[in-house]
Amino acid sequence: MPLYEHVFISRQDLSSAQAESLVEHFTAVISDNGGKIVESEYWGVKTMAYKINKNRKGHYALLKSDAPAAAVQEMERLMRLHDDVMRVLTIKVDAHTDGPSVQMQKRDDRERGDREGGFGDRGDRPDRGFAPRGDRPDRAPRR
Repeated sequence: MPLYEHVFISRQDLSSAQAESLVEHFTAVISDNGGKIVESEYWGVKTMAYKINKNRKGHYALLKSDAPAAAVQEMERLMRLHDDVMRVLTIKVDAHTDGPSVQMQKRDDRERGDREGGFGDRGDRPDRGFAPRGDRPDRAPRR
């Protein structure tokens, strides 16, 4: 069977228990239609980039499933009809990753490269060197 990852956002005024019960509800929909949920994660309340239905925040959840296309279509149909679900994204993947998703990892565990949050060696850009103010023809020297 094909492998899918589903991320959905539910309304911010739900309690955490209600948001997690939505995950259980949609897990049951997948299993009733011949699929199985490999892993589920509740990411918590996160701030969105823009308002959706007058909500600035939302409960995020991830489901990793191994299900036939009909089961996924039924789950997405029920999510669109559910009043508490604001957005759904389903992606077909070749393989599920092991361990927690990037959202669940601690910030220190993520690979950040050499920068460590500051302005260090970029590596992807050449060194521009230092040009004093008077050496540039498009700028007047400082007085």
